[in-house]
Amino acid sequence: MFSISKKLILKTACSFCMLFFSITSFAQQPADYVNPFIGTSNFGAAFPGPIAPRGMASISPFNVAGVKNTPMEKDSQWLSNPYVNENTFLTGFSQVNLSGVGCPELGVILLMPTTGNLEIDHLKYGSTYSNEVAKAGYYSVDLKKYKVKGEFTASKRVGVSRFSFPKGQSNILINLGLGLTNEEGSMIKVVSSTEIEGMRSVGSFCYNSPEDAYPVYFVAKFSKPAEKFGVWKKPSKYNGVEAQWMSGYNGKARIMKNTIKTVVGDSIGSYFSYKFDKQETVEVKIGISYVSIENARENLEKETGDKSFDAVYKDTYKEWNDELSKILVEGGSEDDKTIFYTALYHTLIHPNTLNDVNGEYPQIKRTKIGKTDGTRYTVFSLWDTYRNMHPLTSLVYPKQQSDMIKSMLKMYDENGWLPKWELNSTETFTMVGDPASIVIVDACLKGIQDFDVYKAYYAMLKGADQIENNPLRPGLKEYIEKGYLSTNYPGPVSTTLEYNTSDYAISLLAKALGEKEDYKRFAKRSLSYQKLFDKNLKLLRPRIANGNWYEPFDPEAGSNFEANVGFIEGNAWQYAFMVPHDIKGLMKLMGGDKPFSDQLQKVFDDKKFDMANEPDIAYPYLFNYVKGEEWRSQELVKKLVQEYFQNKPKGLPGNDDTGTMSAWLVYSMMGFYPISPGDAIYTITTPMFDKVTIKLDSRYYKKENIVIEKEINTDGKIKTIELNGKPLNSYFISHDDFVNGGTLKVIQN
Repeated sequence: MFSISKKLILKTACSFCMLFFSITSFAQQPADYVNPFIGTSNFGAAFPGPIAPRGMASISPFNVAGVKNTPMEKDSQWLSNPYVNENTFLTGFSQVNLSGVGCPELGVILLMPTTGNLEIDHLKYGSTYSNEVAKAGYYSVDLKKYKVKGEFTASKRVGVSRFSFPKGQSNILINLGLGLTNEEGSMIKVVSSTEIEGMRSVGSFCYNSPEDAYPVYFVAKFSKPAEKFGVWKKPSKYNGVEAQWMSGYNGKARIMKNTIKTVVGDSIGSYFSYKFDKQETVEVKIGISYVSIENARENLEKETGDKSFDAVYKDTYKEWNDELSKILVEGGSEDDKTIFYTALYHTLIHPNTLNDVNGEYPQIKRTKIGKTDGTRYTVFSLWDTYRNMHPLTSLVYPKQQSDMIKSMLKMYDENGWLPKWELNSTETFTMVGDPASIVIVDACLKGIQDFDVYKAYYAMLKGADQIENNPLRPGLKEYIEKGYLSTNYPGPVSTTLEYNTSDYAISLLAKALGEKEDYKRFAKRSLSYQKLFDKNLKLLRPRIANGNWYEPFDPEAGSNFEANVGFIEGNAWQYAFMVPHDIKGLMKLMGGDKPFSDQLQKVFDDKKFDMANEPDIAYPYLFNYVKGEEWRSQELVKKLVQEYFQNKPKGLPGNDDTGTMSAWLVYSMMGFYPISPGDAIYTITTPMFDKVTIKLDSRYYKKENIVIEKEINTDGKIKTIELNGKPLNSYFISHDDFVNGGTLKVIQN
């Protein structure tokens, strides 16, 4: 029998155990598994700095400038990211950035702390660094040259920095001349000893449409008033007669001390200087807007106000954890959870918020300022994301997908066309096809219909039918007449396949709306790829204008993203099966199940599959169409996950393409995949966790959640698939059955 004192001790000990358990449990929240360094090498183009979910503002360490970063230096090759993990020389922290894109853009408004005498040349004030820490919503680093610690977090539209300075003179620089983009032009003004405002021009994504360059406005507020402040400007150097009159300042930087005048130019910036008697910290909040300086200031004040750095981080962490907790996984290794939740994190960066807190945003073409009551989204890399990222958003974050579609329809109002590759209200027209139609149809047929469906339908018809002056579908007249594009157009096979996929999606919506003639017309158009099928090669290949095959034809030409006749970002092998809406038809063309399976296996055996490329991204799942061969999909998916997705900086297979590669991983680890974009259907493979719970939004779905279970954790083949305890007898499941089914159980041998 215990004495009272012993019982008390035992009770206290148990309470301590429970407290310890709750603390350790809290430490294993989904957001804690995020490793933002994944994808910062191997051209993943991710950045490790903080951003809020779908945020406008983001902070990235900027380490791609200067010869010390060669060969991964921004001007020495085609480089689209502000940070490369292998680089060692840092020149600031950019305040607006893109994640996982293939062309340089943004990466501007660079903040940099220094100590000692003022230096404004980034090649001289840059520093090596150490002790990097990156989490969801947080990044920190030590600058070796200055013994300064930098910490960074962000709200939706405000980047927040905290610098810990040693005793002595310290400086905080804002450099508007340096950036990832080659676009020039900026303005800056010191408002007071605690505030700076300005603008930086950006644009020319993929070096297209330089006339559509646009401004990024900002306001920076400092927690401590500067002892000294000023601006600088470095003009271009003249070599003509004018040079004789400029002997003292030709091409040389001018520092204008203690001035509040506005400075305009290309290589300009401002500085705040302090003299500290002891170690001190300074916080800097930078509000961003694509509308005006006034809106940038309002964004800053309303989102962060007097909040401390820690308070902003706490809020952003919670927002990340809430979003990531929509999918809960059990089982698997710590690395499995890390790569899974980091991938889900990457899918929640873009599309991102464009509108300010007051709802204002720049309309397409920037002739007017629009206003929204919801969220106006931007950065629609649709050639990539229609395949899996948007279907994932429809399933897990349907309200966001709804707002994204509403954003697309507003772009149609403003521009006359649905978006193709929209970036900050600039239509870049990058890549090929008409992908917005696929995204909208896919969401609509999965139950997201709280938008003007007929308006969307007519917008799709315009893109699919208007022959003259159609920026979405170049060569549409030839496509309609012949069923394909000839070599008169770039990437004719790729473009034909993309038009086919969009036409199929439109046919599905036409059928759902009772538009029978449109349904028949577009369903027929979607099968025209068959005219490009070479039955001898069992490959799709280009034709010239007279209908003859293009010669000489090399099916290998175009690998490793090399330019070639016939294909965009790929070759004949990587596009051989890119007709997701008609795999059964393609199988028939190839001669049946076995020839199809053999040709598909050859893609993998001969290393023709490219995990870093979109056209063949669904190929590992195509064996599910061949009865008895489904085990190949199970083995391939697992092998590809282990080979290409790892908990390390090079842990993505290449450019993340605004979350597309990450979405592939999220699906693959959960054990199902949206095999045919537009079709409300998934195909099933082996989950890589013992249990996956997807929480469903009650505004769009009846069930509270979906549960996916793996009965035994072995490397065997799938024996049975059950839905709510009943055999499914198929490796495919409709979206409706999936979201209304409750529990999907995968049982292995």
